[in-house]
Amino acid sequence: MSLFSRCIKAAKTPFSIGFGSIRTATKKAGGTVRNHGGSPGKRLGVKKFSDQAVIPGNIIIRQRGTSFHPGQNVGMGRDHTIYALTPGFVRFYKEKWLRGERRFVGIVSTRGETLPRDETALGRDRYFGLVNNNILPETPAAQL
Repeated sequence: MSLFSRCIKAAKTPFSIGFGSIRTATKKAGGTVRNHGGSPGKRLGVKKFSDQAVIPGNIIIRQRGTSFHPGQNVGMGRDHTIYALTPGFVRFYKEKWLRGERRFVGIVSTRGETLPRDETALGRDRYFGLVNNNILPETPAAQL
């Protein structure tokens, strides 16, 4: 086979061995990224631990969902953040609930108290804030 006939055959079939054209990449292949670099943490978790003093508005727990449920003297925000409603000390406790148990967070007014509070024996624990309950009402003067 002559050189001339090989050139004509190579011109007809570009992918044959010989003088045909070769395809090459016009862009460099991009690599893959594992874990995509991550994102900053959301600073979730317990902020005030058991027996720590809190004032109204202090955040006790930041959480996604309700891992801890609000107990006595605490509130829950729309993002499930548990915060103090009254001044006092933080208490964590568990209660039987349906088939399992739930973890609760509460506030007690003195360090020695425990939760859950037995309201039948001890009565309700009430916080009056800035109201002075020790002021006696004035008695009207006797009219003659």
